[in-house]
Amino acid sequence: MRLIDFFDRGASRDPGAPCFVYDETGQTYSFGHLREITLRTANALRDDGFSIGVKGAVLSTNDALAFACLLGIVRAGMVWVAINPKNALEENAYILDNFECEVLFYHSVFEAAIPEIRRRVARIRRFVCIDQPGANAPALMDWIREHPATEVDPGTGPDDPVLLQCTGGTTGVPKGAIHTNRSLEAFFANMFAVFQFREKSPVYLAAAPLTHAGGFLAMAALASGGRAVLQSKIDPKQICAAIEKHRVNFMYLPPTVIYALLAAPAVKEHDLSSLEYFAYGAAPMAPEKLREAVRTFGPVMLQAFGQTETLFPITYLSREDHLAPDGGPADDKCLTSCGRAAPFARLAIMDDNGALLPDSQVGEIVVRASSVMAGYFKNPEESARASAFGWHHTGDLGYRDEKGFYYIVDRKKDMIVTGGFNVWSVEVEKVIQAHPAVMDCAVIGVPDEKWGEAIRAVVELKPGRTATENDIIALCKEQIGGVKAPKTVEFVEVLPRSAVGKVLKRALRERYWHGRARRVG
Repeated sequence: MRLIDFFDRGASRDPGAPCFVYDETGQTYSFGHLREITLRTANALRDDGFSIGVKGAVLSTNDALAFACLLGIVRAGMVWVAINPKNALEENAYILDNFECEVLFYHSVFEAAIPEIRRRVARIRRFVCIDQPGANAPALMDWIREHPATEVDPGTGPDDPVLLQCTGGTTGVPKGAIHTNRSLEAFFANMFAVFQFREKSPVYLAAAPLTHAGGFLAMAALASGGRAVLQSKIDPKQICAAIEKHRVNFMYLPPTVIYALLAAPAVKEHDLSSLEYFAYGAAPMAPEKLREAVRTFGPVMLQAFGQTETLFPITYLSREDHLAPDGGPADDKCLTSCGRAAPFARLAIMDDNGALLPDSQVGEIVVRASSVMAGYFKNPEESARASAFGWHHTGDLGYRDEKGFYYIVDRKKDMIVTGGFNVWSVEVEKVIQAHPAVMDCAVIGVPDEKWGEAIRAVVELKPGRTATENDIIALCKEQIGGVKAPKTVEFVEVLPRSAVGKVLKRALRERYWHGRARRVG
């Protein structure tokens, strides 16, 4: 099946059923109405001269018409270039230019950025404003009005590109992961196997951006005949109110937002009992906060691990895996796992020479799955490096236990070598995140004459809470010993994060390693 076929599958169940609902206003789009817009958009693109394989993008906050535009792009046989509205203008202009985008649909809230995008990305020859007429750009509904809502054959096969998704950029210049209809089909296969809505259609809360993981989860919900409740921003109070109001049973948030949600009074003020699946991913979640989430939201937490290059889930920690035999939260060991391999993915642990390692030995997590990208866009060197020895290399160091559970110990580039010892930053972060005053933290290596690299913790505290450097260091020495304890602690108001919520350790390290030929000790 092609990507567009999954939306059409959901729409065929009941064209009159709600597809998107705006939380703030209650405005609703039915499946039939939204599908008609996608058909008119695809015909308009074809009539405008855009052929199969041409790149198109959507720059918008969470919006039903914006989602229709991306579906219109793929229905026309074009390639959807996913860009995040939270990115800086500089980064989005880079992505649009380097990924050769020729069409841009944008929401009017980004009107001020369009002149600069026009200047920097000369290859874009069609701009369409999604919600109203723009400067030198027609409004979407005006632009498609005269075009028919007749069926459009995308003209693409299983191995044709359908999506160019930008890597996170946390470790350098972003690359474009090429996904085909086949890799998207494998994504849906794993999603339907892991998230099983047997009794009722999913009601998905779209608070996280639809341009990334949140959008793929929304697609899975729509393909099942469910609906997406749209929120324009991430706000803990609004999230809790929406769960109660719309009887949301399916949602996704990154760990940083879950931490803020747990700290908000609203979680105790609203009925959240409708939740069946609360998915999280994109970054590790501290076990102590995960236990708090289980106690707060119930037996609904599910971790999905994947990457831009592999889609997700390639491993998952099920709802049952989060629980102890007595029904309470599971122990630390279980909650630090990213779970077992998903049904349509094969994983292994590999050393630097391409040999597969036995259980309990640390190496790089590698993957074989149909959901793995076809390669990086116009980057054969990085494509070859990522697929060395016939496996996709995740860049994550980890191990598998005797029960088949996988554990990520660190990003390969984040391991700290201090005094000749290897220290996994994630291990130190989990201890610090358990401190009751800590909202989040990042542990990095900084240059040190004696140790080569010294461990430094950068800590973001919860609002109104306090902690000292001595408090944090003493906690680490007690829990994991002096070698792994940070030598220094820095407190910041807000940690630097990417547009999808990942802490940018690269930005933290740059202050200390700038000007040095080597970025390790």
